[in-house]
Amino acid sequence: MGNFVVALNAVAPLLLFMLVGLFARHAFHFTDKSVSTFNKLLFGLFLPSTMFSSVYFTKAETMAAPAFIAYGFCSVLAVAFLAYLVVTHFVKDDKKRGALIRASYQSNFILLGVPLVENIYGPEAVAVPMLLAAFVVPLYNVLAVIILETFRGGKSTLTFKKLVKGVLTNPMIVGALLGLFCRLLPFPLPAMVVKCVKQMAATTTPLALVILGISFTVQAVLGELRYLVITIFSRLVLAPLLVVGVAIALGLRGVELATLIGMAATPCAVASFAMAQQMDSDGQLAGNCVIFSTAISFVTMFFWILAVQSMGLL
Repeated sequence: MGNFVVALNAVAPLLLFMLVGLFARHAFHFTDKSVSTFNKLLFGLFLPSTMFSSVYFTKAETMAAPAFIAYGFCSVLAVAFLAYLVVTHFVKDDKKRGALIRASYQSNFILLGVPLVENIYGPEAVAVPMLLAAFVVPLYNVLAVIILETFRGGKSTLTFKKLVKGVLTNPMIVGALLGLFCRLLPFPLPAMVVKCVKQMAATTTPLALVILGISFTVQAVLGELRYLVITIFSRLVLAPLLVVGVAIALGLRGVELATLIGMAATPCAVASFAMAQQMDSDGQLAGNCVIFSTAISFVTMFFWILAVQSMGLL
């Protein structure tokens, strides 16, 4: 019963915040334009503040082992490579290829994975997943630019300069770099600035989940059902089975193992939809992957936590 409660407490708050957003969409008649505005605020201001806070306030003694960071980094590359092999073999439409590969390897680590770890171990444990995110998020974005440019359907315009610019101008990476810069300063930030940053960072997770709930709408999916089933199964079952299974075999336990579950078992990244549209990929398919993988993930994440907790590894 204890394992069930741990798993339920880890997942249920995330679902409740999304349900609040779903209620708000209908109660206050938010439109897609409203959701777009909310997302700009979230990704341009609140998520960067979370990355800044994570880097600036993380104590040296709470830093994760380099081997753990390396494993998380390499596991993303492995999942992306396998997704590339499978998708390019079974899917012939280039626009769909780019959207499906990205949906298969990039999870909603920041919005759902980090709060998942926090719900299990408390706020003091957030430093571990946020530190891993500081390495994984840039990798997510580099791979996304390469993949979506490769499968535009026309001649790729990807250059090394564009790639570097795309990574360095990503708001979350900017937030992390600013946090590192301020951490290296010979003096602390003013107390009023510290308080502001901490409060913004604390607001990010509830705000992000509510916005995700607001953006949740039922769309026509019959024509994409085969793609959705394959992608969601890969994202929520195969990816965590590979990443978490190998991690357990390597002896990873506790908050580090929970962090890898948060990275590997969470649904397709919310940013997939906007980026797919901007880079001439299949935005409709990418959006459906986000919506339906998010809905199903609350069941699969619960069972992943329950299974690993039952083994006494968390």
